[in-house]
Amino acid sequence: MAVLVAPLAAQAQRPTALRTVLTAGLVAGFLDGLDAVVFIGWIKGIAVERVFQFIASGALGVRAFHGGVAAAALGVVFHFTVAICAATVFYLLTRRWTWPLRAPFVAGPIYGFGVFVFMHYLVVPLSAAPKQPPASVGSIVNLIFSHVFFVGIPIALITRRANTSDQERSW
Repeated sequence: MAVLVAPLAAQAQRPTALRTVLTAGLVAGFLDGLDAVVFIGWIKGIAVERVFQFIASGALGVRAFHGGVAAAALGVVFHFTVAICAATVFYLLTRRWTWPLRAPFVAGPIYGFGVFVFMHYLVVPLSAAPKQPPASVGSIVNLIFSHVFFVGIPIALITRRANTSDQERSW
């Protein structure tokens, strides 16, 4: 009986795929959103509400900038939805390839950079968001930094932690 209970207990403690993806997405969304608030809002002097209205403008177009707090709230929802989707894709990739689970500090930055490229050069240009002038070097550096350290690495580490046993964890 004890032989059957031990594996079941260990399996019960391991987070489910949904919990892993939600945790990773929410953490990445929070950290990346915080970076946007600090860099765009505080350092560049753009109202925080406007930052999230811009995200909402991906679906609403310029109407988002006249939507007040409701449009900003929609932008927050979109922001976290995208982060959870990014975590889902990473999680699914680790079902096919296990090396990212063994090397989260390699896979995370690569994945975060990939998310940056996908969002900046494909999603945003194809969305209804108003076209922006070319980003400054400082803005691009911040976006890459944020996606590597606040999106890719947290998603990789959380996914790794959820998919390794207590004996295999090294962090």
